[in-house]
Amino acid sequence: MKIVSVINYKGGVGKTTLTANLGAELAFRGRKVLLIDLDPQSSLTFSFIPPDLWQKEYSESKTIKNWFDSLSDGGSITLTDLIFTPRATNDTLNGEGKLDLIASHLGLINVDLELATELGGASLKQAQKKFLKVHSHLLNGIEEINDYDIILIDCPPNFNIVTKNAIVASDNILIPAKPDYLSTLGIDYLIRSLNSLIEDYNDYAKISNKEYEEIAPEIIGVVFTMIQIHGGQPISALRPFISQTKRLGIPVFDNYFRENKTIFADAPQYGVPVVLNRYSGITYQGVVSEIEQLVSEFAKKIGI
Repeated sequence: MKIVSVINYKGGVGKTTLTANLGAELAFRGRKVLLIDLDPQSSLTFSFIPPDLWQKEYSESKTIKNWFDSLSDGGSITLTDLIFTPRATNDTLNGEGKLDLIASHLGLINVDLELATELGGASLKQAQKKFLKVHSHLLNGIEEINDYDIILIDCPPNFNIVTKNAIVASDNILIPAKPDYLSTLGIDYLIRSLNSLIEDYNDYAKISNKEYEEIAPEIIGVVFTMIQIHGGQPISALRPFISQTKRLGIPVFDNYFRENKTIFADAPQYGVPVVLNRYSGITYQGVVSEIEQLVSEFAKKIGI
């Protein structure tokens, strides 16, 4: 089972759209996919179920916030308890694939503050042990899950403790970005933050008497989103930012998501990502073809 976190410091870069369509297309191809929504905005959750259904059936006791809250009670809730199957998307699938989801909650914002209170200690050794314990909560929770080919984690647009939990639990990191100044500016800083977290975690793990294992999440690459196309290529104004990112020495996907506000903005209200919808028209077919090519590139990179 592969675990992939989708993260960028900056919001509004198509992170949730990328996660939803990756998961949906992989499920359509026969993979068993679990999506975990760690973003308090809950956009991934509402891409598959309407807010009123979430409010009625999930908000009180079946979100990732409830799982984090239960940790103080000794883990009375498991992640498996929270998994559900969005009907609209799964009705479009063929073969053996499936797509399941763990919903988010606006109150997840407060979870980070609660986790922070668990850090620290009377001695350096105690502080190191608490660091490992707090940052490995999600890793331990996911170890109970074994029914999937891939887990995709939609992270919040920051580097808080919840995000760090996702990174510690992950095999790979995927970075969506718009090819503009602000969206690409933070990629280098994000990579340095990732490396710092991995280094600290592994340093503490080495002295934990094998209670904790070292981690090695690998950056799969940067996926550019909201691309404006002319002549089958990104417009000239975007190319310098793509080239600048490549000079950072990290992989950049050959395929991308083009900008189409109408197609992508309308999809969540139907609970089915764009790649699985049955729209007609040349523009839609072009968008879907590009998503399918990106998913093929992604699947090849992580070996599923």
